[in-house]
Amino acid sequence: MTWFERFSAGLKEFYYGPYRQTFARAKQEEDDLFMMLVLSEALGVPNPASYYTIELLPVMYDRVHEWHTRMGLDRSPLDQFSCCC
Repeated sequence: MTWFERFSAGLKEFYYGPYRQTFARAKQEEDDLFMMLVLSEALGVPNPASYYTIELLPVMYDRVHEWHTRMGLDRSPLDQFSCCC
């Protein structure tokens, strides 16, 4: 690692470090909103963009259990998909 890369990493840590938790929380909220948009049709909410989001469902199904437990739901809200119980 060159001195410039170490200096750059140090600067990044200096500016990013104090706000790490805030950035992580904002990313989590964006991910939850995106999950809600993709699964809205399956949750019974009409989604005008469902034609485009249906391709993302296989990717998002892997995260359904993590998402619904974080939202405070004991069971999966999707009727056709049971992830844990």
